[in-house]
Amino acid sequence: MSIKPVKKYSWLGEVWRRLCKNKLAIVGMCIVIALVVVAVFADIIAPYDYAGMDVKNRLLYPQPGHWLGTDDMGRDILSRIIYGGRVSLLLSLTSLLMSLAVGGALGCIAGFFGGITDSIIMRFVDILMSIPALLLAVSVATVMGGGMMSTAVAISVSGIAPSVRILRSTIMKIRENEFVEAARATGSGSLRIIVVHILPNSLAPIIVDASLRIGGSIMVISMLSFIGLGVSPPMAEWGSMLNQGLGYIRDFWPLVTFPGVAIMLALFGFNVFGDGLRDALDPRLKQ
Repeated sequence: MSIKPVKKYSWLGEVWRRLCKNKLAIVGMCIVIALVVVAVFADIIAPYDYAGMDVKNRLLYPQPGHWLGTDDMGRDILSRIIYGGRVSLLLSLTSLLMSLAVGGALGCIAGFFGGITDSIIMRFVDILMSIPALLLAVSVATVMGGGMMSTAVAISVSGIAPSVRILRSTIMKIRENEFVEAARATGSGSLRIIVVHILPNSLAPIIVDASLRIGGSIMVISMLSFIGLGVSPPMAEWGSMLNQGLGYIRDFWPLVTFPGVAIMLALFGFNVFGDGLRDALDPRLKQ
């Protein structure tokens, strides 16, 4: 009787194997990949210029040539949704990197050194956490004014506190491991220990948190643009497109339906993919 060998997987192979078992996560991943591809190659995929106006063909329903119709200024809705996806993803990634840079640095300091430093940083985090994220983003955007950069900063401020808490809790567990003690014994400084030994072992929760927060950032970007504090026309953005279609919500449904569907698909894709990635990276689910 032959013994069937047990197939061994690398860490990435094991994560991919568990992720593939979650069919909903695969659907979300396909949506995310499609959004990224469309955003990167928007100049090639979009049939028209997002700002190109054709007043003679305004308020057209979906038809060949204008597959999602045109808006009240004759601009192609499909092209504007494609370019709007680029703007939303760019702002989401920018705000995510900004919040990770600030929140990650504070979380590393608090988790590694502890003591009074940890107490001071966490009291600051508690203050940020006590303010609703959307209200904080609206407040920052109001102070800075509209525009892409102010929108990115407004969203990043509300994301600092979660980044601090996640990295702090992760680093507090890792700093007691033997390889950290060995690094200290060899004379490595605190900065080298954090960058070389601790941060690489903290990537899993950071990746999961980032994938989940991109969807939330897209929603906040759309909300800010909808109320006039985010991306301003004529720049294409899903929230501002919804705002422009409010006056036609009863008479011309494509103006609000298609941007709303784009927002819904983006949120669905990032959220279910993030949930599946969290389960795949959880070592307690190894089989």
